[in-house]
Amino acid sequence: MDLEQKTIDGLWNSLKITARASTLDKESKVLKEIDPESTPTAFSKEQCLLETESLRLELGILQEKLHAQAKSSVLLVLQGLDTAGKDGTIRRVFDGINPQGVTVCGFKAPTPLELSHDFLWRIHSKSPANGMITIFNRSHYEDLIVPLAYGRLSQEVLEQRVRSIEEFEANLENNGTRILRVFLHISFEEQAERLLSRIDVEKKHWKFSEADLETRSHWPEFHKAYSAVVSRTSDHHRPWHVVPANHKWYRDWAVMSLVVRLLREIAPEYPEVTLPDVEGLRLELLEAIGKSKKHGDGKNGNSYSK
Repeated sequence: MDLEQKTIDGLWNSLKITARASTLDKESKVLKEIDPESTPTAFSKEQCLLETESLRLELGILQEKLHAQAKSSVLLVLQGLDTAGKDGTIRRVFDGINPQGVTVCGFKAPTPLELSHDFLWRIHSKSPANGMITIFNRSHYEDLIVPLAYGRLSQEVLEQRVRSIEEFEANLENNGTRILRVFLHISFEEQAERLLSRIDVEKKHWKFSEADLETRSHWPEFHKAYSAVVSRTSDHHRPWHVVPANHKWYRDWAVMSLVVRLLREIAPEYPEVTLPDVEGLRLELLEAIGKSKKHGDGKNGNSYSK
């Protein structure tokens, strides 16, 4: 095993949560024990920035192979409090990746139509097809976190939802989808700075919503709800990874490393394709190219020129 793989494995293991709670316990301290300012396994900011660009090249190749082979898929579930950096993570980690093989789905407050169905109804159709990487910017876990934070549903109903989510995700995995669940962990103070930036910097005004302030006023409740959900739905087979996200450079490196590691496990390859009569096809193409040149190098109305 090379040094880079050991580094990524070390990061994977240091960020994953596997201790599973038996109930949705709002007294869970799993997030309190993780410092959002920390940078586990990182040597330095400069090193992480260099590794991020190196990993980006590998991610592009792995994603192309996954898309070409079309036998499996990846679902990246991104959760985090407001301003945790979900949009920025998606933009920076998947920058330069072929958009044909990546889809992003954002789940906001459910519409009246969605509320008239079971809570997973709107999620099913957004699940990744073979060959695709799908990113959930918020997800079905909102249907646990929000009612738990506000006390809107009974413990019995919430536990039923936990079981429904487990069955849903198990079904995806049985059909070739690998799931990576990531919680972007920021501090109360860092969130304040990012919200102030949205007010103070004119070009960021579009990001600001008064709803963010309402949610921030319930920070303790949401923090406890996230901690409870992460603890209740984690295990060795399907862990959550909690990424300290106060430092954006670390957040991007960590999430990209996690995605690359998962794709390395899948180990996609280009499909083996045998073309019939390769030499004959080559001659046919050369003949067609010759004819197009004879008729004016593609400058007439029936051809394209660069």
